[in-house]
Amino acid sequence: MDQEFWLSCEKTAVLQGGFLLANQLCQPAPLSALRKEDWERVGCPIVQAVTEICGQLCGGHRDRLQWRKRILCIIWSKVLETEKGADVDVSWKENPLFAVQNSLPEINHAILFELVKSMGFFSIYVDLLQCFQSDEQCKELERLVKHVTSDCTEDDVKFLLEVWWELMKERREELDSLDQLFNIQCARFTQKPSDCSPQASKRFKLDPESATSSTCMVSVLFQGLNSIKENITSSELSYFGLSNCLDMLYTSYLLDHAADLPVEVKVQNIARSVSLKKRNGLLEGDDLAQAICDAQRDLVATLTPAQTKPSEMTLIQAMQTVLGIICSWEVKGLLKMPTHDPSDLAIRLKDGLCRVLKSLELFSENLDGNEQALISLKKTLKDLLASSSFIVPESPSTEIESVVMAILDNNLKGFQDLPKLYASKLSQTFSEAEWLSCLERNKHAFQQNDLVMTLSSTLIAKCQSDVDVNQAKKLKDIIVDIFSQLPLPDKNAALSKILSLSKKGLHGFLPSSVTAGYDEEVNLAFNSIIQSGAKSSLSSAVSAVARVAFQNPEATLYRCCHMAVVNLGAHALLAQILQQLPGLRSSPGDTKEMRNKEQNLLCLCLQATAWDKLSSPQEEDQFLQFLSALMEPSIVGQTEEKFSFLPPEEVIHAFILPYFSSSTSSSSSLELCLRLLQCILSHISSADATLWIMSCSPFPLLYCLAQLLNNCSRCWEQPVEGSTVLSVEHKGLLISVLTTLGKAVGKEVALAPSTWSRAISWLYGKAEELDWTVRFHLKDVWGEHFKYEVPSSLMAVCELSEQEWSGLVLPHYGQGTGLLAWVECCCISDHFQATMLDSLSLNLLNSDDVIMFSKGLMVAVLQTLPWCTTGEWERLLKMLRKLLHSDKLHVPYSLEYVDFLPLLDLHAFAFDLRLSVFLLRLFQLLCGSSCADWLPPHGWAHVGRLCAAAMRGIIDSVKDKVPLSPAATSSKIPESSSGVLSKEVLFVLTQLFCHVVHVQVMMPGQPEPLLLCALEILSNYEAVLATYPKSSTALQGANTRHFLTTISDNVQCTDMRAVLHQKIAQL
Repeated sequence: MDQEFWLSCEKTAVLQGGFLLANQLCQPAPLSALRKEDWERVGCPIVQAVTEICGQLCGGHRDRLQWRKRILCIIWSKVLETEKGADVDVSWKENPLFAVQNSLPEINHAILFELVKSMGFFSIYVDLLQCFQSDEQCKELERLVKHVTSDCTEDDVKFLLEVWWELMKERREELDSLDQLFNIQCARFTQKPSDCSPQASKRFKLDPESATSSTCMVSVLFQGLNSIKENITSSELSYFGLSNCLDMLYTSYLLDHAADLPVEVKVQNIARSVSLKKRNGLLEGDDLAQAICDAQRDLVATLTPAQTKPSEMTLIQAMQTVLGIICSWEVKGLLKMPTHDPSDLAIRLKDGLCRVLKSLELFSENLDGNEQALISLKKTLKDLLASSSFIVPESPSTEIESVVMAILDNNLKGFQDLPKLYASKLSQTFSEAEWLSCLERNKHAFQQNDLVMTLSSTLIAKCQSDVDVNQAKKLKDIIVDIFSQLPLPDKNAALSKILSLSKKGLHGFLPSSVTAGYDEEVNLAFNSIIQSGAKSSLSSAVSAVARVAFQNPEATLYRCCHMAVVNLGAHALLAQILQQLPGLRSSPGDTKEMRNKEQNLLCLCLQATAWDKLSSPQEEDQFLQFLSALMEPSIVGQTEEKFSFLPPEEVIHAFILPYFSSSTSSSSSLELCLRLLQCILSHISSADATLWIMSCSPFPLLYCLAQLLNNCSRCWEQPVEGSTVLSVEHKGLLISVLTTLGKAVGKEVALAPSTWSRAISWLYGKAEELDWTVRFHLKDVWGEHFKYEVPSSLMAVCELSEQEWSGLVLPHYGQGTGLLAWVECCCISDHFQATMLDSLSLNLLNSDDVIMFSKGLMVAVLQTLPWCTTGEWERLLKMLRKLLHSDKLHVPYSLEYVDFLPLLDLHAFAFDLRLSVFLLRLFQLLCGSSCADWLPPHGWAHVGRLCAAAMRGIIDSVKDKVPLSPAATSSKIPESSSGVLSKEVLFVLTQLFCHVVHVQVMMPGQPEPLLLCALEILSNYEAVLATYPKSSTALQGANTRHFLTTISDNVQCTDMRAVLHQKIAQL
């Protein structure tokens, strides 16, 4: 209701009428001179008016409370205005209550006090009293005590005790508009001229400075009660008064910090209080929530230290006062406790006696010779407590149930631990249907991961006993709904906890009747994610997966792994989702200890759904990309360190080590295993700590890889049963993995060589049985521990340092095999190739030496070529070019395919032609009768691919020597093409075509890559002609087509020959 409205409404008119009638009854004396004893005669119209306003004219309980406060605010402001003497000219401008106050006669404090006492507005009175500054508050309290102690009746005593008790409690709520309004009024009438403006004033705050005021509430209240103790004649008021004394003694002198009761005890006390109020008819309407709040305030008041310490009354004085009051009432028999059915006040007194006695027993401060007061008080309180033989009744379970549900339904403050109690112990005592219904209404109150786990434990316990399946399913659904509303960090915490209990999560403890329908939920969740793809929100997808994962992590990960492999492109999205759910990963603790307990769940799911079931290259690629994404360190821990969802070491233990330790490993899965290991090792950067590698049996793994590399020399032989031989196509992958792993392990070995010395010695001893070139790949592991060991014949053709290199007498490397070892070293790496080239012993001044070296080199390359990977072959071609450029390799070029010497300058193409001739001679020798049984058909196919790759490199080199127009049109080329080597390029391309076709015709199976290479040469020939049309006349073109056709006629395969003829005809 708007302030201007309620200040001039019907209710204020009724209030005005009541005061005017009272003013008439008070005549001839003014109403402002009313005495306490005149109230019965004069106050009746005022009471009737207030009763009417707060009764039939109000719509509800809250409206009545509001009007009670409004009435007291108006009357108290009028009292202050009357007693302070306000200036009307100022008041009508500054006082918002001026209109209603001006219509009332002048009044005094007696009317205010008597009205509060008559109407029972004690709590509202205290709310407004606390709007005063501390000094003024004490003065107002002194006025009240003075009023009460004059001609004191039991109603006066009750008035004082109620106000006292309300003062000890915290405010019911924050300042409302009426409090703020009265705050301003207090400031206007109580501030001194030097004080701040009214707008700056605040409600009374108990701070250290206010504690030094001239009077204190403790003193005023204790002395007030002490002065009227003889006027009390009922036991209930005696209980009330002594309870107030003991509680104030406890909170003002003995309590240092707030105490808190266990929530179960707190609920018991509140339920008991509410039950007593109901029994005594003190609970207004159906406002159970307000009754709970009141009981909570009562409880807190006795357990919270006073905000200020008393300034006028010492502890001894307070104890003496309490002792005097007790003695006075004991003499009258007022403190005799009931033996059964105690009242609320009797129970409160017994609780207060226990608290104070416990504190006094522990009291150790120096009392300066006044210990007798302490001793006497303790004895008196003990006797009094002993006389209270009644047993505090426990609240009925129905009352506790209604109180707990009201607290949850109304979201009442001060009961933070209640949801945990409700989720656990109370689930066993409450009605199942009501408990579930309340839980469903108040899901928001349980949105913490520990409460979700408590509810899960409750569900599990219920399912282990006889429970209604429908109710169990409903409880499970509620728990999952609550989990779904948790923030992501709490979701992960709950997932981690549930996974630690069982890999099947919640469903690991529930009967199938309760988990029915889960499979459909999982399918729906993942199908929705896959179908929506990138269009869906990542957060909603994460939430959907987390929801089903909480119920059954294993089933969720199974489904996730399957979808990541078989659904095109799904692996990236699913990896993103899992990276948001680190709660589903293994703990980042000691991996060895973790493995001893149980293997990583994700790895188990991948093994079951994918590892042995990958049916296509696409599935293999998605499997590897999925794992690679999960191994990325994208999850930020509590200490800001980054870690991955799937630690690389766990992948090694789950997939790599079992493969190499198995006697039934198939060569078909070896490539995938190596690709996976390469993927794992790719997550090691130079800045990373690679210590985790050392926990993955690195030395046995290195030896297994070295064995595989050693077996690659038998790749063209018939495989022996039980042995695993890697194809030469995958040899490069194996070398890459072995080198990367060796460097990572070598890094750790270098940091602590003494720690790994025995392991290095073991590896070196095992490697001695392998080919000497394989041990080169392990040099990064043992570093300076051992030298490079090569055949002794290599030392004859190289000048190598004996500090780093040592010769070995090997059976297959006798005299004259030095160049073979030299070529094999050149294949290993660029570093070794550079070393070999620098250390080569060759006398260039002796032509015989150069010729013998060139012939020997061809034989050595011939013996190495079939077992070369693409990378090794490229390294050999690089070596050959360097030898040609340095004139160490002699390759004479003869024009075998021309009848007449062309008048061309071929100097620019000398190296290209010589390298092509070298390859031609090489393959002539390889395809000769002496080597005819070296290779199986797939071996010849591999050699054909290497030859084609080498020729393409030569073709690219030739093309680079003549610029080609992007549009390949002659309009952009000048008529005179002097300086452009177009004719030379055409001639060289013709020679290269002849070389390629020659090799193809010689080679068994006539490999297709050589045909494609020949077609590529023809395409380049055509492009040069198109760009430089004057490079060839019509007659030359016809002769060239005839010549090329004649060369291609040697191709045995009809289809290949037809393709070449068709391409030549287009030139």
